[in-house]
Amino acid sequence: MSGALRLGVRWVTTFFGVGFIPLVPGTWGSIAGIFVFVILPGAGFWRPGVCAGITLIGLILAGGAEGVFGKKDPQYVVIDEVAGMMLSLLWLPVYNMKVLFLAFLLFRALDTVKPFPCRWIQDRHGAAGIMGDDIAAGVYANLILQIVLRSVS
Repeated sequence: MSGALRLGVRWVTTFFGVGFIPLVPGTWGSIAGIFVFVILPGAGFWRPGVCAGITLIGLILAGGAEGVFGKKDPQYVVIDEVAGMMLSLLWLPVYNMKVLFLAFLLFRALDTVKPFPCRWIQDRHGAAGIMGDDIAAGVYANLILQIVLRSVS
């Protein structure tokens, strides 16, 4: 892989450097996912389209990031958390600070605990493993939030 391509993979998979913020890069990646979600227009295909685009880019580049960083599922790679967090927020019936905070806590908890099949997916090699567990955690978080928010309204 050329130097420019390595730099591009490094830059994109760390979500433009967010993954280099010390201590808890996955948490910062999740916060970046909320930020991207919130700044996008709520109407139309923007949010699901950008979420799908980030997920696709992550699936394409995350495996290469293992070579760039020289380790399996490097902690600096946070494009997976960005995609998973955005997925946990899609199509909810209401958005406010409480819902965003609840979604964040729920997604981070599920990403940490890794209920089935999240851990099994993570143990796969390459991009599927890096991205897959966060996508599954995002789906779980979204389903839980859909049920909770629709039952209280």
